[in-house]
Amino acid sequence: MELKKVTNRVQKAINDLWPYTNELFEMTEAAKAAVEAGVGVDASQLKEPYYKEVSELLREATLEVPERKYFHKGGKQGVHTEHMGYILSDMQFMQRTYPGMKW
Repeated sequence: MELKKVTNRVQKAINDLWPYTNELFEMTEAAKAAVEAGVGVDASQLKEPYYKEVSELLREATLEVPERKYFHKGGKQGVHTEHMGYILSDMQFMQRTYPGMKW
């Protein structure tokens, strides 16, 4: 495959996934409690270093850093759009097939 095609595919993947990256740094109540208990990491503190490092790597790879206009949110609280329906269905198969099952 020629380099331009590969570069275009990589750039498209980055553009498609970029809107989900901000959620990596959202702190849920459980994550906050873990930090307070001394057993968790405050991921919100990693946000700026992450974007700085990743942006530098993308530029070095001659890829574009997507503009941050909109970021998805709510996934950590279980709020998902329709596109996640089939994935959630697959993941819930065992529980739905065998309610109350113990591992």
